[in-house]
Amino acid sequence: MRLAVALLGLWLALSVLAPWLPLAPDAVHLERILAAPALETGAWLGCDELGRPLADRLLTGARVSLEVMMLVVAGQALLGVGAGLVGGYLGGPADRLLRAVTDLTLAFPGLLLALLLAGLLGPGVDNVVIALVAVGWVGFARLTRAQVLSLKRSDHVAAAIALGCGHARILRRHLLPLLAAPLLVETVLACAGAITAEAGLSFLGLGVQPPQASWGGLIREGARYLLVAPHYLLLPGTALVAVIYATGALGEHLRRRLDPKDET
Repeated sequence: MRLAVALLGLWLALSVLAPWLPLAPDAVHLERILAAPALETGAWLGCDELGRPLADRLLTGARVSLEVMMLVVAGQALLGVGAGLVGGYLGGPADRLLRAVTDLTLAFPGLLLALLLAGLLGPGVDNVVIALVAVGWVGFARLTRAQVLSLKRSDHVAAAIALGCGHARILRRHLLPLLAAPLLVETVLACAGAITAEAGLSFLGLGVQPPQASWGGLIREGARYLLVAPHYLLLPGTALVAVIYATGALGEHLRRRLDPKDET
């Protein structure tokens, strides 16, 4: 667990500090094409196919992953939690509509649906965010709906209704605070999913576009030179796997700590 927290802390720190670091991710040095990692050349993680420093491009890609993750998870949470609250609390037609939409969305594999939407909208960071939000909000909605259906029958909610509290006040003061723990776990796990999906779409050419750096794009470019410059593929691949592992491990740790029913 400490390793996961350390990895996430390092990633967040480097991503936040990237704009203030002396980076030159787009600087071309033809004499360093596919150069191996070496301290004496100044490219301590090697160079890419155009001689650009791989360390600088990795740090720039880390910031891109962080920005996309934050936008995607925020959009998924706002849309999913809002829909789950309304459907679970009001019931009736609103709940039936929510279930129909979520069932229809879940009928398609998530990545394939994101690929379809990204392909229809066109490549680019903004369209990737829209596609991933449109696919990933369902998890938040289903979790919120299930929790609200259980909590709205509790005594404190019945007391609030008897005292004349409005629906908005009941949702804000009596239900949302009790949803904080499960939603926190869902948010952390959604972060890992957003990072993976962004890298996958960029790998397929539907995400971040060159010359802007992204981990998925670096992996796609490095795969062509695996035999002559393995560092070009292994370094961004290792960074991506490490961050996804750390985020998933943190989410599972929070789930075990915050779920009283989990005895493992």
